[in-house]
Amino acid sequence: MPVLFGLVALVGVVCALDLALTVGVIERLVEQSEKCARLGRGPASSLAEGDRVDAFRTVTADGRPLHRDQLPDGTAVAFFTPDCGTCRETLPRFLEYARALPGGRRQVLAVVVGEEEEAAGYVAQLAPVAQVVVEERGGPVSLAFAVIGFPALLQVARDRSGTLVTTTGSLDLGPAGAPVSRAA
Repeated sequence: MPVLFGLVALVGVVCALDLALTVGVIERLVEQSEKCARLGRGPASSLAEGDRVDAFRTVTADGRPLHRDQLPDGTAVAFFTPDCGTCRETLPRFLEYARALPGGRRQVLAVVVGEEEEAAGYVAQLAPVAQVVVEERGGPVSLAFAVIGFPALLQVARDRSGTLVTTTGSLDLGPAGAPVSRAA
């Protein structure tokens, strides 16, 4: 009988230990989920408002050369990648925002980061409203804008010295389904 009580006590201790470990794992998963959620809401470019955009030279999807000095004041700049769920969710709102800009395609630059075949769907949707560039990760435009995540949505203008700088660290497209508002 004492052996039976000992075994029952051992099983109880093992169950209590298992429960404690399970609670610890759940707490850790909640922490990680919160961190991931914060990252998703944070800036996708390391450039902050007023930071200088580095020089770049590239070619648009329709074969036109493009460099930093060709971007007019108030240009909306967006970076998407085909394998990004948040990019797919953001694209319709960005398209709506771009259509409403007074400067038309000239005032919108969309960069799709990835293989040309994967990017084709994005290019087809973005081309009517934006100058579109397709580039590999770490391409010249992504480097010039210090892109660290996707989607990255910024706006640029010239400062007093004529240097192209970001005017918003993150372009506000508003919540899904809401009217689009333009950042100043």
